[in-house]
Amino acid sequence: MTYIIAEPCINVKDTACVDVCPVDCIHPTKNEAEEFAKENKLYIDPEECIDCGACEPVCPVEAIFEEAAAPDKWKHFIKIDADWFKARKGG
Repeated sequence: MTYIIAEPCINVKDTACVDVCPVDCIHPTKNEAEEFAKENKLYIDPEECIDCGACEPVCPVEAIFEEAAAPDKWKHFIKIDADWFKARKGG
């Protein structure tokens, strides 16, 4: 089971989660300046996420959820995160 980033991240994009991720699966990062500027939220790559949970407690807006624990109103972010990476990888 992977983690997702939901609605509370929109227009916040705090990168504390990026800093603690051991596998670098949260994007765009501030180092990806052009993408970071154009996106309104951060995304977790479902193929790279190792389900460690390190990102969840550091999110200041409580936007990160394990897929199974995501509130129903934000379950659609599972697909949003996956689709963002699929498009980024050319798939």
